[in-house]
Amino acid sequence: MGLFSKIKQGLQKTRDSISNGVNSILNSFTKIDEELFEELEETLVISDVGVVTAEAICGQLRKKIKETGITDPSQIKRLMKEIIAEMLGEDEGLKLDTKPSVILVIGVNGVGKTTTIGKLASQLKADGKKVVLGAADTFRAAAIDQLGIWAERAGVSMVRSVEGTDPASVVFDTIASAKAKGADVIICDTAGRLHNKKNLMDELAKIYRVIGRELPDASVETLLVLDAATGQNAVNQAREFKNVADITGIVLTKLDGTAKGGIIIAIRNELGIPVKFVGVGEGIDDLQPFNAAEFADGIFE
Repeated sequence: MGLFSKIKQGLQKTRDSISNGVNSILNSFTKIDEELFEELEETLVISDVGVVTAEAICGQLRKKIKETGITDPSQIKRLMKEIIAEMLGEDEGLKLDTKPSVILVIGVNGVGKTTTIGKLASQLKADGKKVVLGAADTFRAAAIDQLGIWAERAGVSMVRSVEGTDPASVVFDTIASAKAKGADVIICDTAGRLHNKKNLMDELAKIYRVIGRELPDASVETLLVLDAATGQNAVNQAREFKNVADITGIVLTKLDGTAKGGIIIAIRNELGIPVKFVGVGEGIDDLQPFNAAEFADGIFE
């Protein structure tokens, strides 16, 4: 199955929510008027695009209709697809320009953080990269053990310590190991305890200081993992994490199991953070680079 097929299949529930709702509205109107806009906006909100972003999409839609002089409601879907693609902006892949480069992965428990790291490590290894994992989420022994299982599956090495160890010291040891092995990429699992933001901020600041000291010129990605099924709560999590970390990209997991994929648009529009990967299944290769045009195509039929 090709990349687009995987994403399109993974968006089935989101497409059913957004496209079916939009089609139903457009088929019931013979002219473009304010009532049509109101119903479109309501459908977008229900589909977890969110109030702010739904208003922005409809605002752009009004503008484009005025500019083009379109009067037929059936042409609105094409314009919506264009607006959403524009709103999502240029695709941004991982920036791994140095040897080694560093990827910090953060996110609350249960969002698929460890699985994401395992899949990413496996893909990078398949691309010919030497990868070292760092188990710096030391507040849960289970997190360390789970990452160990994924390191074995992916065939990459991992640096670990005991539960309760200072996460920054694990990052330090991981960098030392990566240097010794001539690794291309370091991926560190870090904690995501939003209920204590001050501690999280201090912990991340310490980790960034260690990276800055040990690898002053390294490319550093900070990826936030979010569970698509949590809808607007995921947008709120992104907002909170943005306040404590320099997030360079989002990984949205479990997209195939939810109708709430519209949050991708809200995250980009309201927070300005690019979605870099989406999870569209359980397989190793089901973590896919995000493509804005394919996403916009995939949510409409």
